[in-house]
Amino acid sequence: MTARVLVIDDILPNVKLLEAKLNGEYFEVITALSGPEGIQKAETRSPDIILLDVMMPGMDGYEVCRHLKNNPATTHIPIIMVTALTDATERVLGLEAGADDFLSKPVNDVALMARVRSLVRLKMTVDEWRVREATAGQFGFSPNRTSLFGESYEKARVLVIEDRDFESEKAVETLKRDEDVVTAVRSGGQGMALAQQTDFDIIVLSLNLAAEDGLRLCSQLRVNEPTRNVPILVVGEETDIQRIARALEIGAHDYILRPVDRNELLARVRTQVRRKRYQDRLRNNYATSLELALIDSLTGLYNRRYLMVHLEKLLKRRSESQKTLGILMLDIDHFKVVNDTYGHKVGDEVLKIFSERILQRVRGFDTVARLGGEEFIAILPDINLEMAIQVAERLRKGICETPFKVSVPGGSLDVGVSIGGVLIEAGSAPVEEAIRRADVELYRAKEAGRNRTYFEGVGMVTATMTDKSADPAAPATGAGST
Repeated sequence: MTARVLVIDDILPNVKLLEAKLNGEYFEVITALSGPEGIQKAETRSPDIILLDVMMPGMDGYEVCRHLKNNPATTHIPIIMVTALTDATERVLGLEAGADDFLSKPVNDVALMARVRSLVRLKMTVDEWRVREATAGQFGFSPNRTSLFGESYEKARVLVIEDRDFESEKAVETLKRDEDVVTAVRSGGQGMALAQQTDFDIIVLSLNLAAEDGLRLCSQLRVNEPTRNVPILVVGEETDIQRIARALEIGAHDYILRPVDRNELLARVRTQVRRKRYQDRLRNNYATSLELALIDSLTGLYNRRYLMVHLEKLLKRRSESQKTLGILMLDIDHFKVVNDTYGHKVGDEVLKIFSERILQRVRGFDTVARLGGEEFIAILPDINLEMAIQVAERLRKGICETPFKVSVPGGSLDVGVSIGGVLIEAGSAPVEEAIRRADVELYRAKEAGRNRTYFEGVGMVTATMTDKSADPAAPATGAGST
């Protein structure tokens, strides 16, 4: 694994030592000799992880850390504080400032490299979701971004797997300061069973279980689907550093050494809970953005924004493959009269039923979208003119021949539809031009009296053109296939 590491330290020999160690492990190293320089390089060079000295003149490491964690552009970058300070109070101050870990000099090389690799892996996961969120932003959705450090940590659901009564009670008592809901068990089997039923925010796991291999249990938690994304904080002895490094390689997120300092435990749990909630929020933002950006909330069909992007890709693909593409524009006849007479509630009912009837009569890989109001579009890949005409008439008849059951006196309405169609021959065609051509035919159908189909180059579709029934189309699902 390669990564870009930013080393911030005001003492040049310290910088050179860390640079040599990291280069030896094939990391790309950027250096900064002051806090302000480090912030500037963090913002412009996109490091994957930052090694930060605490004791620097002017702007110390705590201040640098807080600045980076409160900036949405750098909040996701993991920070390891590296310092000669060894007191637990200093470690807690660093963690509370937003650091992901706090290593004391002289740095244990095994611990350092394991920690760097572990945090880089975690950042890559977050980066993936940040990219997806940014991609969704191209469709017009802009989520409210906050910093990782701004995420809440209170009332977390915590699972403690520890067979030492004193240690278990100590953890439970400590974590209740944040109103955490803590469940303590004595064995991995109990822990795995509970993890299948409860969505925990973090798992605190002892590597020194008397009857079980803590490393194996850590591995099982990481590959098990319900716990795959749950942070794991392992607890070990100072002599366990090799096993701790292995735990980090397997997928543990953090570690703490015995005797466990209560404040340090609280700070490390808070860090991991914040990180999980930040990552969960990115996932939720992405899911929400897809729904808001791509799907029409009333009908469940794709919306105009998605249609324009998707159609552009289809037209480009048709140009490359030399295949034809059918486009049908559909408009509900006299829809304004429905809204004016019966109200928008009935109008919405008509739109929903209309959408369902379209989906029932197109193929699974056709795309159906609502362009807005009462106007819809169906995209039919790999289709010839005869078949496109047949599909259009099947749609028109299927929509019109059965009354719509809606909330009106009598319980139903007769609804008509006008359709304009065009076949895009092999070769390139701009999206706007393709839609305009279909829209021209739709206008001709409406001008000719509505409830009929017009096709470019054909004119009004008549019964003699559709004597040969098209093969039944497979029903589409959801919003249509892409």
